[in-house]
Amino acid sequence: MSKTEGAVPSGWWTQTLHELFKTEIYKRNQGRIVRQATCIAIWVAFALGAYQMYHYMHVVMTNVPLAVTYLAPTVVLFLGLWFGYRLVNLPTFADFLIAVEAEMNKVSWPSQTELIRASLVVIFLMFGLTIVLFSYDILLAWVLKNILGVTA
Repeated sequence: MSKTEGAVPSGWWTQTLHELFKTEIYKRNQGRIVRQATCIAIWVAFALGAYQMYHYMHVVMTNVPLAVTYLAPTVVLFLGLWFGYRLVNLPTFADFLIAVEAEMNKVSWPSQTELIRASLVVIFLMFGLTIVLFSYDILLAWVLKNILGVTA
């Protein structure tokens, strides 16, 4: 095995730290809606995780000191908020989200009447299939019970 094989590239750690602690927004005006929605989703996930952590420490683990019960979830929450903000501003991930928004702008969305009509077709079809499958179930149960003598 050579010395360069499996080694961390030089400057990788400094690049990562530099990227992690930037405060600027990458390509500020591009992909704004998708990036904001992604960031909010990450924030909600971390907030729910911090709440679950607090609840677990407060209710289940009753021997945990009160300071830790509040401090650990708060640290997780703030780290999650920073992580969400930085993740959507990493150049590779931000470029992906920008491309997603560009593709979503190309989609031809149905009008309200088309949407209602298509939704009604799907709903009625599902009810119809439910009735048909229920009828088959009743018929098969009757055949198994009365003709073949099989009981459940």
